[in-house]
Amino acid sequence: MSSNSQIHSLNCNGRLIQLDTPKIMGILNLTPDSFSDGGKFNNESSALKQAEKLLKDGAEIIDIGPQSTRPNAEFLSSGEEVGRIGNIISQIKKEFPDVLVSLDTFYAETVKFGFNEGIDIINDISGGQYDDKMFDTVAETKLPYILMHINPSYETMHHKIRFEDITLEVNRYFSEKVNILLKKGANDIILDPGFGFGKTVEDQMKMINEVNYLGFGRLPLLIGISRKSFIYKPLGKSPLDINDETQKLHLKVLEQGAKILRVHDVAEAKKTLIEFCEKNKKC
Repeated sequence: MSSNSQIHSLNCNGRLIQLDTPKIMGILNLTPDSFSDGGKFNNESSALKQAEKLLKDGAEIIDIGPQSTRPNAEFLSSGEEVGRIGNIISQIKKEFPDVLVSLDTFYAETVKFGFNEGIDIINDISGGQYDDKMFDTVAETKLPYILMHINPSYETMHHKIRFEDITLEVNRYFSEKVNILLKKGANDIILDPGFGFGKTVEDQMKMINEVNYLGFGRLPLLIGISRKSFIYKPLGKSPLDINDETQKLHLKVLEQGAKILRVHDVAEAKKTLIEFCEKNKKC
């Protein structure tokens, strides 16, 4: 089986994006209730300013999230998500034409709206499980799709499950879902092991240590550990006070072949990426 060090590429609306150098995805939450930055960027002006900051700090992808998925968050319909997004996607694409925009949603209808507005990547935390039209929509758009491991329903997404072997479970899930996506005609698939969703601290640390086994190296891996409780709770710290620990883990997953880091603190992650590139002479 090939290793995660192989070079992958993504076809984003006809632009071929090479992942020989890992990419940083900056998080842009449009929500009033996200756990660490809720309400800061939920209007067009502040969202555009934050997008500009993320890009200046080193992000190449901006991940727009209209709905919080933290525990006990407000549940929105697709229509409410679209209303919250408004013109933000098209404005970002107009202001920053070279940026890749990812849309974080588990609704097919929100994806269709985003596609018409110019998104480049679909980021679905649900693995197609919360909307049975999602995989068909992914295939129709031909956009790269981020497939995340998660519990099978919205209501159970944060229920802690202790798996006999988390790496085997995640790979079984990926294999099953990737096969369905490919049969439907999806193109590029990115794998996200789903840190922070329904997994014990022990299992998440096991995944960190076994990143190079996740997905068997066939598809690019996205790692999203920014401000996650499995890091800060055991340390008795807040989500905003774990940068050093997070960057050490970022370096560890980069060394195991991770291709995209999904982060809140882009400038810090960029320093880690530069350190990785200089150390390994890979970028």
